[in-house]
Amino acid sequence: MTITICGSMSFAKEILVLRDRLVQVGYTVIVPHDAEEYAAHPELLEEKWDKKREQDLIRRYFDEIQKSDAILVLNMTKNSIANYVGGNAFMEMAFAHVLHKTIYLFHPIPDMHYRDEMMAMQPVVLNGALTLLYEKANVSTT
Repeated sequence: MTITICGSMSFAKEILVLRDRLVQVGYTVIVPHDAEEYAAHPELLEEKWDKKREQDLIRRYFDEIQKSDAILVLNMTKNSIANYVGGNAFMEMAFAHVLHKTIYLFHPIPDMHYRDEMMAMQPVVLNGALTLLYEKANVSTT
């Protein structure tokens, strides 16, 4: 099973840890293009819109989601918002929804302006544990 991890690049280190855990049990995992770089150099998080445009990052990640069976949104606390889902991750959820991909949220749906839209996409909430993800995909952890 191929899964694409989505989430704020503020969580780059955590995204890479999650990737490694999933790879260990047999998943093929796609992570954001610059996750390694952001994890090593958090000061680069001052990403501007022109970088996204120049590197066509939105379309590139749409293509990655298309190749996947599912997405996993790593939604953690950011800017004092529990379970934060930012603009890009929300778009990526919408891409997955339209493409009929399973959407997993690592933590519950956040209390944000677009909560209703997230609920309408019917994500599978993992409540911080990968066990349900493993069961859904019939992945053996032994």
